Amino acid sequence: MQDTPFTFCKREPKAGFAMIPTVGDFLHLIERIAPMKLAEPWDNPGLQIGDSEQKIDKIFSSLDPTLDALMTASEINAQILFTHHPLIFKSVSHIEINAYPGHILARAARRNISVVTAHTNLDVARGGINDILADLMGLQNVEVLQPHHNEPGVGLGRVGDLPEATNLIILANTVKMMLGADHIRLVGQKADPIRRVAVVGGSGGSLISSAARSGADVLITGDVGHHVALEAKTLGIAVIDGGHFHTEKTAFNIFCENLKNFFKKEGWEVGVETDSIQEDPTWMTSGIYQAGKSDGTA
Repeated sequence: MQDTPFTFCKREPKAGFAMIPTVGDFLHLIERIAPMKLAEPWDNPGLQIGDSEQKIDKIFSSLDPTLDALMTASEINAQILFTHHPLIFKSVSHIEINAYPGHILARAARRNISVVTAHTNLDVARGGINDILADLMGLQNVEVLQPHHNEPGVGLGRVGDLPEATNLIILANTVKMMLGADHIRLVGQKADPIRRVAVVGGSGGSLISSAARSGADVLITGDVGHHVALEAKTLGIAVIDGGHFHTEKTAFNIFCENLKNFFKKEGWEVGVETDSIQEDPTWMTSGIYQAGKSDGTA
């Protein structure tokens, strides 16, 4: 699709709705679900670029604010691109429209698409990323792994009990299918007994000691590094690394589908479409390819 010159006309939703919310209304709804005060100090959730007064009738959701996601939002006439990861993490002193993130910011402005993010505030919130992962695992007696300022039900990670005991390799296969991951990585022995499970979407290796103290037999998360794996072995806790992308994408997609229920309660007629073609930006290979003969797939 060819870029057009900057314009200040609005991408208006179709007429005839009983109630037409704005980008600002959506931001207020997200604030009620996952308040900004819950976000980590380094994080930047909320409006990344856009017009809080713009009326909306369609939202496109994707884990990451990629150019592909923005272009898809434009093609389906969505007024909001809603993502888990922020487009802007640090203060911006200048914008280069041919480099990240400027090329996305510029195109969002040209197409009158607001980019909205719910990140670590959604990770820790009730009904957010980690609660959804716990539900997917069928955990019982669920508790917060690392409470957030003593707020009930709020904090990093969740820990609970499986309905029935299993072992590491059986649980790993279940997790792999649940997340739709091509591969997972494990710490521990195949036959290790598993009953109590901790879950942390995204990068949760820093919570390995908290998981062990909670009595968890395994931590399910992503981005597990070498030293975290060694610490896990020392603590006697297994780890299932489902990847940063897959542990968050699965839960975020479900959250976005759940938004439809919130919209209904608000009396909004707003559609939500989730990104069905987003892919993990990393891939693994078990073979050696000759130069010029790899197609980029493992």
